[in-house]
Amino acid sequence: MRGTFGIFEVEFDVGTTLADTSVRATIDVASVHTGVADRDAHILAPDLLDVASRPRLEFVSTDIRADGGDWLMRGDLTFGDVTAPIELEVEFGGAEPFPLDQRVHAGFEARGKVRRSDYGLDFGMAEPVVGNVVTIELDLQFLAPEA
Repeated sequence: MRGTFGIFEVEFDVGTTLADTSVRATIDVASVHTGVADRDAHILAPDLLDVASRPRLEFVSTDIRADGGDWLMRGDLTFGDVTAPIELEVEFGGAEPFPLDQRVHAGFEARGKVRRSDYGLDFGMAEPVVGNVVTIELDLQFLAPEA
């Protein structure tokens, strides 16, 4: 099953070096969309994600390093009262000034995996048929600040 989150906020602070660069993201869990409204409602229910007590996913980078032509970004992902490390493989798609506003737009793709059990997510009787590994795929575009 694939799903997306429609409400999120990401801060990307570009430093003079990778050590000075950071990423922080907050995702509104209630904005999940799998294409089936009944499934979305069930995912958010107390017996699964329990959005009432865990309304946000929060990511804070701890380390970004070059990996060939791409990067590895490590960070902490918090869901509810559990924080666990995550590693994302990041691919830079390029940066160009956008013709309409001349602001630089930079594109990135990132991929990683988490284990839902690391966050205390136990789906009871459905456990045998629900995968433990969740693949995260991000398509991101950042805008340079206005001058």
